[in-house]
Amino acid sequence: MKPDFSKMNGLLTTVVVDVNTKAVLMVAWMNEESFQKTLASGETWFWSRSRKELWHKGATSGNTQRVVSMTLDCDGDTLLVTVDPKGPACHTGRSSCFFNPIELTKEGNLNDTTES
Repeated sequence: MKPDFSKMNGLLTTVVVDVNTKAVLMVAWMNEESFQKTLASGETWFWSRSRKELWHKGATSGNTQRVVSMTLDCDGDTLLVTVDPKGPACHTGRSSCFFNPIELTKEGNLNDTTES
């Protein structure tokens, strides 16, 4: 199966997972060019929606991600990339970009902490 770049303005949602810990490290976007660069280099490349340019993960920080496997979802528009990370995935220096918990009530609802 090949990625379907005809959806979502030519972008694939890309979920990056650590091969050893199985932790979700980050979510980013790939276009066809970054997908091809990832395949050719064996390291992750993404498309920056804000800067409108390709970026090689770790190009400036040294925190590269060696690709171990890539799997498409059933629709071909979301990519799961398993990597061996060489350092933290998050620009904050944390291993994962997912570290901000959402509080839930005992009933499992969101705890609304906003003031009325």
